[in-house]
Amino acid sequence: MREKGRLRISRRNLLRIAAIAPFAKPIPAETPAADGQPFKITATVARVVLDISVKDDGGRYITDLRKENFKVFEDGRPQPIIHFSSTDTPVTVGLVLDDSGSMRPKRSEVVMAGLAFAKESNPDDQFFVVNFNNYIAPGLPGGMAFTDKLQTLRAALYMGNPEGQTALYDAIVFSLKHLEKGREPKKTLIVVSDGGDNVSRASFRDVIGLVQASEATIYTVGLFSNEDPDRNPGALRKLARLSGGDYFNPSSLSEVIPIFHHIAKDIRNRYTITYAPDPTVDPAKHRVRSIRVKAWNSPGEKLKVRTRTQYSFEPFSDLLAQGKLK
Repeated sequence: MREKGRLRISRRNLLRIAAIAPFAKPIPAETPAADGQPFKITATVARVVLDISVKDDGGRYITDLRKENFKVFEDGRPQPIIHFSSTDTPVTVGLVLDDSGSMRPKRSEVVMAGLAFAKESNPDDQFFVVNFNNYIAPGLPGGMAFTDKLQTLRAALYMGNPEGQTALYDAIVFSLKHLEKGREPKKTLIVVSDGGDNVSRASFRDVIGLVQASEATIYTVGLFSNEDPDRNPGALRKLARLSGGDYFNPSSLSEVIPIFHHIAKDIRNRYTITYAPDPTVDPAKHRVRSIRVKAWNSPGEKLKVRTRTQYSFEPFSDLLAQGKLK
């Protein structure tokens, strides 16, 4: 929902209004539900938006489910679903690419994979590129926040000279912050790195806190060998699992392009579910909530559901304002 017009609000009052994270936003007093009928809910109740992938035991996407086929649990308690959608909607996508020295021989495959991904995406998706080594370098031309033009994206992917070390955590912080500027409600990061982190100011704990407060779904691709002393597949796997994305560790560069094909397909075959968390639970005492979603197509059938596993009530803007995350 976009609002027109301007309203002057002091920073202090703005943070008071944002008593919940951008991920858990106030719902308008009257909003159309999935069946077209309006539902009413007080404007002070938060909403939690889940981006959900569902597959059967054979790994095939299940795309014909309805609202009645899902159950949502927060901290083990069932929550009523107030909005449901299975439409392929546009996404704001950030391609976050390791540009450290050891990525030089892998760069060509990553660029081709990024372009293949863009070609398979929704034509209304908007993209940005972040290259990182010792420093964070936005890939798009100066002043351009996003693009939907393939040639512009191609130039951004080819920009940079692989060298230096790996500021992975700083790059994710920068990219999550940039995602907040995107016009599309659904937001995704694809992070490609050949190792861990050795120069960031932000810590992994900082990154986890931002992911919990963000709406982003994160896919991670680890391009490293077992001999790489800086490799950290556990960190990449945790970021993907926490946000509802997926983690990939290709055994060869020939697998990179098929992985990006898979990610594009996954993004376009996801459900969106919105629920209102229990208003009787004090956010100050239970800042981080756990989430579990069940889905079925027929009685007794088990489907594999992938969505974020946690969210935080701490405002995203507050976390960014904390010293090194500015």
